[in-house]
Amino acid sequence: MNYQEEKDKITLFTKIGIIVLSFVALIIVGIQVIPDVISVSSTSGKRELPIYCVNCPDKKVALSFDAAWGNEDTQTILSILAKYNVHVTFFMTGGWIAKYPDDVKAIAAAGHDLGNHSENHKQMSQLSKEECIKELMGPHDKVKALTGVDMQLFRPPYGDYNNTLIEATKECNYHCIQWDVDSLDWKDYGADSIVKTVVNHKHLGNGSIILMHNGAKFTKDALPAVIEGLQNKGYEIVPISELIYKDNYYMDHEGRQFQK
Repeated sequence: MNYQEEKDKITLFTKIGIIVLSFVALIIVGIQVIPDVISVSSTSGKRELPIYCVNCPDKKVALSFDAAWGNEDTQTILSILAKYNVHVTFFMTGGWIAKYPDDVKAIAAAGHDLGNHSENHKQMSQLSKEECIKELMGPHDKVKALTGVDMQLFRPPYGDYNNTLIEATKECNYHCIQWDVDSLDWKDYGADSIVKTVVNHKHLGNGSIILMHNGAKFTKDALPAVIEGLQNKGYEIVPISELIYKDNYYMDHEGRQFQK
């Protein structure tokens, strides 16, 4: 075997070795990553998910409002919802509840869902389970004292969650709720932008959960057109408590609920 043949042989074995090592590496990565993506159970260290949307056979969607700051527009929003006979879900922080107790009572009296948005609007994934439970039960106890309602819906601030939080919500008899349609009202792009973002959203469909804020600058101005736009598309707007499945359900890798 001459020098060139020896060199070609070494090059061939080197290439084969690289291919084999690459294939092994892909298998290892796949074993580590894929279960975390597709699983919604943490029983074996896998990932838990909140509810992003619902596999709903009917044309129903849910509007939700996070209430963590500001209160100038709450009464206007309630008046608009009453005009259209639409019921929604308000997710409230403990600080907001303490500062605006009369509005909490008004929301409940109008037949809307009362939802929990944590005590202090922290990054919940950075907290221990005990701290998560404390953040959950602060607003819970405040609302219970004001209205007699035991809240069962929780939305994590910033949409930030991990397995520890999901487990804490379950221990406190809560359903953890996200969204699949973000109105982007918090960006203050204007009322028309909010309407177009919601009504023409690529993920809008049966069982969608829509995120809005009671304290955003243009939300009250956009709300009538958002409601009419959804209704013109044939959607019935319901509170989250009437949209989600409470038991006998499973979820896919997108956080979509399915009835068993």
